[in-house]
Amino acid sequence: MKLFTKFILGLFILSIILFGNLMAGGFQINEHGAKAMGMGGAFTAQASDPSAIFFNPAGLGFQKGMNLMLGTTLIFPSTKFVGPSPSTAENKMKSQIFYPINLYGTYGMENGLTFGIGVFNPFGLGTEWDKDWVGRRLSVKTDLQTFFINPSLAYKISDQFSVGLGVSYVLANVNLKFRVPTYSSLLPPTPSTTDGTAELDADGNGFNFNVGVLYKPIDDLSLGLSYRHTTELELEGTATFTDMQALQTFFPGGDGKTTITLPYNILFGIAYNFMPELTIEAGFQYVGWKSYDTLDVQIAEGPASPLGVLQKSIKTAKDWENSFLIRIGGEYRMDKFAFRAGYIFDKTPQPDKSLEPMLPDADRHEITFGLGYRVSENLCVNFAYQFIMFNERTVTSPTNLFPGTYKSNAHLFGLNIGYNF
Repeated sequence: MKLFTKFILGLFILSIILFGNLMAGGFQINEHGAKAMGMGGAFTAQASDPSAIFFNPAGLGFQKGMNLMLGTTLIFPSTKFVGPSPSTAENKMKSQIFYPINLYGTYGMENGLTFGIGVFNPFGLGTEWDKDWVGRRLSVKTDLQTFFINPSLAYKISDQFSVGLGVSYVLANVNLKFRVPTYSSLLPPTPSTTDGTAELDADGNGFNFNVGVLYKPIDDLSLGLSYRHTTELELEGTATFTDMQALQTFFPGGDGKTTITLPYNILFGIAYNFMPELTIEAGFQYVGWKSYDTLDVQIAEGPASPLGVLQKSIKTAKDWENSFLIRIGGEYRMDKFAFRAGYIFDKTPQPDKSLEPMLPDADRHEITFGLGYRVSENLCVNFAYQFIMFNERTVTSPTNLFPGTYKSNAHLFGLNIGYNF
């Protein structure tokens, strides 16, 4: 019984530790405006609509009057897992739809100041597998939500130069569910293989800031640079155990807390108008995941019983690597229409030893297409489509929790409606 208690409480620790895995590139969402999305996110040097609050707040300085924009991105991910090695059995993640939102409002004054506020979800998504699949004791369901509330201010210093800054209040919630072996399945010779269910629900909040500059040295050329600082999320969670039958009274759950640091992001872009109707932008994004090298989880003392006491601090090495994205995109304007396309290469920050079913991440190649339509002088609608192809990733490292082959892709559909007064 003492062995079983330590095993179950250890899984609670693992569930909090694995929360950090949700923060890798696979759950960083960069699609926060259909216009930018249609150009592969190559938008830092243009930042020509209210989504500049996310991409480069300095772009607000060149926007006049009052502008409202709202939209969403529908995300359809798909993952297959073959393994664990040496097995060749294939397991498929359940179909899900995610819909991160974006909402922006800006007001530009005659003195060069522009105020804005944005709400968006730059980290999110989730995974869900069949409750009886081979990796059920690592992950059955994962759901992550974040909300950034980001007021911003920009100042247009001259017709060529603008600066901007913003501050964000960040809210986060995570729900994790996985299966755990009951006492009878853990200790032979009892033949039962019945699993119980462990679930963790955690909430947290934090702050960050972002700054940007936008420079137009000549009429057809613009340069943009922006920086979004790290976010420290103070997370507190509670674990519950169900389907444990007679052992339920011994395992009422437990509390834990930790601090997760979301990475800093540096974005640079250069845009050029090759003709009045055609703009091309190239961009580079650097993501500072190396700061996520260790996770320290503080665990509350377990219930008073003769079954042992859980240690109160668990430190786990993560060893993420800094990553980057390369972007190129363009827009061709014709009458009331704008046609867009783009390409992205996204380097994963996740080392082989940390790859597992909760976040099957890999290097990605992404293509995007977009269409804009100006309904009237004040109203515009933008659509975008994005296909993400993950490189097939096979892990055989003995340090990996769940070696095997991961195959993933995703389809994204973006929609935004904008109105200027």
